[in-house]
Amino acid sequence: MSIERKLVNAWFQKKVWLWSLLPLSTVFFSLSWLRRQYLKWWVKTEPYEVPVLVVGNISVGGSGKTPFIIALVKRLQKKGYVVGVVSRGYGGTAATYPLVVSADTSPSLCGDEPLLISTICKCTVVVDPLRVRAVNALVEHFSCDIILSDDGLQHYRMHRDVEVAIVDVDRGFGNGLMLPAGPLREPISRLKTVDFVVLNGKSGNQPNLADSQESYSVSIEPDGLRKFGSDVVIGISEWSLSKQVHAVAGIGHPERFAETLVTMGFNPSLSPKNDHQSLTSDDLNFGDSLAVIITAKDAIKYTGVVPENLWVLEVHMSLNDLLVDNICNRAGLIKL
Repeated sequence: MSIERKLVNAWFQKKVWLWSLLPLSTVFFSLSWLRRQYLKWWVKTEPYEVPVLVVGNISVGGSGKTPFIIALVKRLQKKGYVVGVVSRGYGGTAATYPLVVSADTSPSLCGDEPLLISTICKCTVVVDPLRVRAVNALVEHFSCDIILSDDGLQHYRMHRDVEVAIVDVDRGFGNGLMLPAGPLREPISRLKTVDFVVLNGKSGNQPNLADSQESYSVSIEPDGLRKFGSDVVIGISEWSLSKQVHAVAGIGHPERFAETLVTMGFNPSLSPKNDHQSLTSDDLNFGDSLAVIITAKDAIKYTGVVPENLWVLEVHMSLNDLLVDNICNRAGLIKL
């Protein structure tokens, strides 16, 4: 297990030794607070010509931001709006920015999540470590009714009209400490300042949101599985192979991936990888004939030798109609 995975596990297992890092967390919190105050009072952001909605979280690790972005883009497109997406492009190493993502863009240039969003939603996605520059590129060169920022809740140089915070209610906030002693980028009280809090998961554990604007519950549901390289998705009733499978996931919360497979009737043996880590052929070789199942996020960037027994789990996030309508209203979108 990598050092990164060990640290993440320690946060959510609330290991006692993490308290030794509390002095560093105090420094991190102080610097973060000072930075936000400086940007708030001295760096004035101006609204863009189109509304910008930020989808982010206050903790490190997968909370479901990308599935939410994909689901929201599809719902907005169904309503008739033209949607653009900006992303930092974590893991990408493009020579120049901003980078407009297309179906043939290498994930090594743009990162896995922007390519996944572009491929599934067929919308304009612009990648740039400076999200302000990415938004400007969308505004200047593309016609959009609304721009969504995949992550960037803490990117305060970018003006935002609506903030949506995604919370993983199954894992919660671990030990509740700031980085590096815990998983928090910002204090939990930050949730009281966003426009919408989306509670992702089924555990029913909810943070104290008494003073927050609005909260909505969602969950990620499986659509089925497809053979790697195929577009045909089959349901669990059509699965004729062994239910004992290997599950490999390079995402922020690989345990949720395994739990989803369990709900489908599988008995997965999980091999978790670091978030955004590219899988190799060795990662998928277990020396047996059992099916190997990976996430769509891992599949979009896999270029190694394809085993005959490689499958991809396809999932979706269903959004409450009221949440979508309220987001449109808060963003000031004209009804089409």
